[in-house]
Formats: sequence, C-alpha cells, structure tokens
Amino acid sequence: MTNHFALGMTKATELTKAGRLAEATALIQTLLNDGAPQTPVMPDPTVIEGSFTRLEQGGGAGVGAKVPPAQGPVKAPRAGTSLRETLRRIGAGGMPERMPFAKGSAPVPAGAEFITLTHRNGRDHRDYKLYVPANRPSSRMPLIVMLHGCTQSPDDFAAGTGMNALAERHGVLVAYPAQPTGANANKCWNWFKPEDQVRGRGEPALIAGLTRDILRDYPADPARVYIAGLSAGGAAAAIVAAAYPDLFSAVGVHSGLPVGAASDVAQAFSAMRNGAGGAALTRAVPTIALHGTADGTVHPRNGKAVIAQTLRAFDGLHVTTRKGVSVGGRSFHQTSHARADGRSICEHWEIEGAGHAWAGGHPDGSYTDPAGPLASEEMLRFFLQHAQG
Repeated sequence: MTNHFALGMTKATELTKAGRLAEATALIQTLLNDGAPQTPVMPDPTVIEGSFTRLEQGGGAGVGAKVPPAQGPVKAPRAGTSLRETLRRIGAGGMPERMPFAKGSAPVPAGAEFITLTHRNGRDHRDYKLYVPANRPSSRMPLIVMLHGCTQSPDDFAAGTGMNALAERHGVLVAYPAQPTGANANKCWNWFKPEDQVRGRGEPALIAGLTRDILRDYPADPARVYIAGLSAGGAAAAIVAAAYPDLFSAVGVHSGLPVGAASDVAQAFSAMRNGAGGAALTRAVPTIALHGTADGTVHPRNGKAVIAQTLRAFDGLHVTTRKGVSVGGRSFHQTSHARADGRSICEHWEIEGAGHAWAGGHPDGSYTDPAGPLASEEMLRFFLQHAQG
C-alpha cells in the first residue's frame, strides 16, 4: 500500500466516522481508480455471487447430494446498495454482508444435545450453542469451534454447514459462539479492530475462554481442539488460532482474510476488495482455506494470503496439486503442503465460479453453495490429522 493510498484511506475513515459519506465515497473511488473518479466499483453486498441451488424440502437430499447448479446469482429481496450505503454499514460495524433468512436448525437425533450456554469474562460475555453427540466414544472427544458470518446465528450456521451431522458420525463436540448486535450491528466478528486481534483481549479472549469452559465441563480432548469460520468468522478464526496456538491445533478459513489484514474500516474495505497480505506470525497452526474464485465480497486473493501467511512458519513441506469436480458440478483446484509422514499442514481449495458461500452447505442455512465440494467434511478430515504435543 503506497503512502498516498494509506493517507487517503485514513482520511476516508475520518469522513465516514463523521457521517460525511458522500465525500468518503468520492475519495475512495478516486484512490481505488488511481486518481480517476469513476462510477462505484464496490460489488453489491446484497448479491451472493455465483450459482447456487436450493434443495427441495422433503426430497430426502442431504448435504452433497448431486444437484444441478442454478442459473444466475441469488439476491436478497432488497434494492441494490451503493458504495455510500456500503460505507455506512462498515462504519456501523463489520463487513457489509446481507444473507437470506435461514429456514431453521437441523433436527437433533435422540440422545444428542444442542444446548445454549454462556461464557462470562468480567463484564463481557458471549452466548454459544454446543452440540453434544449421542455417539460419544469412551475416550475424550475432539472439539470444533465454529464462527458464523455476518448476520448469521449459531442455529443458522449449524444448519448451513451440516457440521452437527458430521459430529454425530465421528463423535465430535461442536461449539457455535454467537456475536450479538451489541458488539457489532451486523453480528460480524470484529476482525478489523486492533483490540480484537490479540491474545488476552476482546473477542479472541472471549472465544478462548468459552473453549476452556467446554474443556473443563465436557469430555473434550485438549489436544484436539480446532476452530473454523466463514467470512468475518473465517477472518476471526485465523486471528484466534494465531493468538492461541497452544489451545487450537488447526484452523479452517472459508472465504475469510489473513491475520492483520486491516486495523480500521477503511483498510477493511480495501482488503475485502483487493486482498491483503496480512501480518507476520510468530507461530502458526495447520491451516485449510477454501475460497470461491467468483467471490465478490471477499477477494479470492485473501485465501492465497491466508495460506502464504501460514507457510512462512513451516519448512520442508512437499507440495501436491489436484483438480476435481464436486458431485454438484463445481470444479476445484486443491493445493496441499504436507510433511514427509503425509500429514497435510496447509491446504488451499480454489472453487471455480463459486461466490461468497459455504461450499457443499445445506440450503436450510444462509450463504451456502450446495453444488460445491463438501467444505465441512474436508475441514474435519484435515483437523483430525492434527493434535497438540
């Protein structure tokens, strides 16, 4: 980022906070177009880019069932959003995403529990939902912490990712922290705020705290704790894993951004639109990143940056690539960086033509692409290779 651009974005932030949105809009347009003001270029955040398919209710199709991709993008039922409105939303807090209403959470099988709990940290707290499978092994269970995207909820995210069904199959605990509107107007995790990017403070401390509550109160294996998220949740998951590598053994980042991608709303806007390199990490955990090549909300360069950031902490990895097509018809390119023993340390999944949505997700949840490869299954496979110690 040039000094001219950085100074300009700082000024745009000041204008946004002051409510001078028209001036902020014009300034950012000028900066992003090398001094030549043009029409707004920020993608409409009400549009879920790409082709998505809604499964028919009652048809018996599960996550990953073979379905033809729908034609054209899916839009939320509201008018298009200007750059000025986008800036207003960012100024209100978080990434400017709007997701369609979720149909509801998946049914809980007999013997399993999906309960609401609360973690308290001084004057702050976070509610979260915890899935406890009926299939409980005699040994301690792995734990996955799942961070939802903007405007989503734990029930919505659980329904869309299908992670509870996988947890039941494999005997895994799954926690879904909830970001309240009091912390962010759009329920986004505040990945772009400096106080929410470090160990022992803000949201990372809250998420680590509730994770430790589960380790204390449930038969979770402290050596096999993982974290994953979508979009703002993906960015936050990367931050939390970097802040607490002694707690989390691996991280999954879906359509997210690297650690340190932004420290204010203007930088967040730039990182989402253009990509960001992120900060240097003192320690990294094994990472799997998935990103659609047609993502119009968070640029696909960010997925590459997540992997590059992690790889700087590891040496001597063997690289393999694979191309494939999901059962729903999405082409993908997988790049794996593995140790000599075959354990994959970094995986990057680039999903052709996919937009800002959870790949292989179920249409009962918002922001899902049922046609894509099964992100939840691939994350769980990746996670279970890794343990602390």
